[in-house]
Amino acid sequence: MASSHRSSPVPQGSSSDVFFKKEVDPAKHARPVQSLPDVCPKEPTGDSNSLCVAPSLVTDQHRWTVYHSKVNLPAALNDPTLAKRESDFFTKTWGLDFVDTEVIPSFYLPQISKEHFIAYQQEISQREKIHERCKNICPPKDTFDRTLLHIHDKSRTDLEQVPKIFMKPDFALDDPLTFNSVLPWSHFNTAGGKGNRDAASSKLLQEKLSHYLDIVEVNIAHQISLRSEAFFHAMTSQHELQDYLKKTSQAVKMLRQKIAQIDKVMCEGSLHILRLALTRNNCVKVYNKLKLMATVHQTQPTVQVLLSTSEFVGALDLIATTQEVLQQELQGVHSFRLADQMRMLNFPQWIDLLKDIFSKFTVFLQRVKATLNVIHSVVLSVLDKNQRTRELEEISQQRNAAKDNSLDSEVAYLTHEGLFISDAFGEGELAPAAADTTSQRNTSPNSEPCSSDSVSEPECTDSSSSKEQTSASATPGAIDALVSEDMRLTDLELGKLASSIQELLCSASDMCHDRAVKFLMSRAKDGFLEKLNSTEFITLSRLMETFIMDTEQICGRKSTSLLGALQSQANKFVNRFHEERRTKLSLLLDNERWKQADVPAEFQDLVDSIADGKIALPEKKTVATEERKPAEVLVVEGHQYAVVGTVLLLIRIILEYCQCVDNIPSVTTDMLTRLTDLLKYFNSRSCQLVLGAGALQVVGLKTITTKNLALSSRCLQLIVHYIPVIRAHFEARLPPKQWSMLRHFDHITKDYHDHIAEISAKLVAIMDSLFDKLLSKYEVKAPVPSPCFRNICKQMTKMHEAIFDLLPEEQTRMLFLRINASYKLHLKKQLSHLNVINDGGPQNGLVTADVAFYTGNLQALKGLKDLDLNMAEIWEQKR
Repeated sequence: MASSHRSSPVPQGSSSDVFFKKEVDPAKHARPVQSLPDVCPKEPTGDSNSLCVAPSLVTDQHRWTVYHSKVNLPAALNDPTLAKRESDFFTKTWGLDFVDTEVIPSFYLPQISKEHFIAYQQEISQREKIHERCKNICPPKDTFDRTLLHIHDKSRTDLEQVPKIFMKPDFALDDPLTFNSVLPWSHFNTAGGKGNRDAASSKLLQEKLSHYLDIVEVNIAHQISLRSEAFFHAMTSQHELQDYLKKTSQAVKMLRQKIAQIDKVMCEGSLHILRLALTRNNCVKVYNKLKLMATVHQTQPTVQVLLSTSEFVGALDLIATTQEVLQQELQGVHSFRLADQMRMLNFPQWIDLLKDIFSKFTVFLQRVKATLNVIHSVVLSVLDKNQRTRELEEISQQRNAAKDNSLDSEVAYLTHEGLFISDAFGEGELAPAAADTTSQRNTSPNSEPCSSDSVSEPECTDSSSSKEQTSASATPGAIDALVSEDMRLTDLELGKLASSIQELLCSASDMCHDRAVKFLMSRAKDGFLEKLNSTEFITLSRLMETFIMDTEQICGRKSTSLLGALQSQANKFVNRFHEERRTKLSLLLDNERWKQADVPAEFQDLVDSIADGKIALPEKKTVATEERKPAEVLVVEGHQYAVVGTVLLLIRIILEYCQCVDNIPSVTTDMLTRLTDLLKYFNSRSCQLVLGAGALQVVGLKTITTKNLALSSRCLQLIVHYIPVIRAHFEARLPPKQWSMLRHFDHITKDYHDHIAEISAKLVAIMDSLFDKLLSKYEVKAPVPSPCFRNICKQMTKMHEAIFDLLPEEQTRMLFLRINASYKLHLKKQLSHLNVINDGGPQNGLVTADVAFYTGNLQALKGLKDLDLNMAEIWEQKR
């Protein structure tokens, strides 16, 4: 049976194998066509080759082929009419062994039943449910869709056309190698007569790059379309998640509100009571600790007293007890050292500590004032009550005297009428009592008149008597009755107490100021306060001034100790402030080369900020959107000033002095003195460096040029322009009795003007020496103009070019008028020496031509067109 199976041409296998077979190439696995068995032996059968081709209409029209078959093999095998196949149907051709037999199961394969898969089904059932749910949300795509595979392969094929260089993660056209690889320069070279070919090549390169761009865009769009469903699914999930978060947030909010209500109703009160109890216990402990510390703090003076009285045993005992307390009960307390720890603080920490101390002092004084106000009000109340008591006693004495007089007259009358004296006395005692009651009831401001219509007389009498009792009980006498005679204060003592209460408050204020001074001086021992910059010292000064004003408002009197300490520190600060800026100015002048400097925008803004007469440093601006370029000159109220860099910084330093006066008014006089000293120093030092030629040795200049002199003059003029503004600033802040100090600015202005005049004289002297040197060699002869006058005009032009852009036009004109006067003087002297007169001769003509050349050249310069030279003065009127 086994051999028949092996020899049978019919393939053996189950139908399920079809799904696991791969497609085979029929060209590679071609098998020879075998002849089918002769199902109908009576019909002719062809050869094996004739079965694989279609019948021929000429040769094979009478031969039987498979195309003549009426019943095929599957139909014969699956004949439903046969209950049992005939055995001879297969055995006639296929052999006797082809019979139906049962297949014996293999001994090596286990018997597999459904029970073997139960555990696996239970394991994956939950995953299957999740998978089905996911399939309902986002149906999976057919991974075996040949269309998608074809599109994917096509996309891959298209992307392979794009060069790999474009796909690199570090692709950057700013890299020269990458740029040359993408855009080779050979495509743009039109030299050598190859312009048309290169143009075509460039166009081809452009089309190729456009084609690559289209491929990439198409693939990107395709990938986006493939993931569109996942994207929308993610968005839907995001919205759902936001809804869940919103609901969760609302639930958490409600839960927190309920918890807060429960905490407020059930917990806060009890916890507050516990906190108060704990705070009270802590306060008691702190109070006891502070008392112990105060006792220890007083140990040293007590020991000194014991040592001074030779109580050495007591002193040693006290020292031992104090050491024991420090080691046990006060262990870890570092406040006995109220200075070493403080010196370790930086300025922000120290100023915060000082603010805290001042605030505590202020609260202390306010409490003292409130307590003293209560005592003062009690004293005044007692004095008032005593005064009213004395007034009531005087009134009662007057009433008793009047009562005695009326009683004597009544007695005399009754005796004269013959009545009994005893009856008269009885009636006399009742009548005044009723009269006094009625008058008191009618005249008392606090009682209401009794009306017979509303209140009966007995009721009115009772109410009056009750009011009298109430008023009597409220009198000072009733209060004083509770106090023994020894404890009562006289009016004089009460007056002294009332006047000494204010002194007590002032003493408390002085004590606070003294403690603050000790705190300040303990920090100033290492020079800390003298090292503060302007901003830090201003902060300290304002804080101390605020505390002084607060205590003055509380006590009504200004304490002087802290104010004196502030003034002392302010003087030290002013000295250091001035020395720093004087040193800075000295260094700037020693390194100044006296060349025109550019003016940064911040200095122009600085000058513009004081254009209206108010001096204040402008706030530093943030980085502007457009950076402003430096200017060539400084513009002040429409006038241009060419300056050196030192003067720009000097202007800022001057404004710092003025700003410091605004921030610390107590140093106004000192600042005025220091500022005038600074201005004098700049004037004298600049004179030494420029006019005195000190810059030749200090800076290393080769010579002092006319431009250096003109720049120096213009810088001095700028300072002179601001001196009146500075004077007005200090005048507004000085008391009238100190206005005499403003005369220093007048002296400085005079010194600066003298310096400017000396510079102008120096410029004239330079040209004067030049005229003397050139005109002394002048000879009246051809050519015209002479070399001497050509040289003079050349030097005059250089002088004009050097100073015209630095000095104002009017100053330039005045300077050249003085130079021209010197020129005329030297020319006149030389002509007199040569004996050349105005006689119309040849020499006169040559001189006139030279003078005309000089005049024309001079008036051709900028700003000197209308200059009145008056050259006729050079001739001596001789015949």
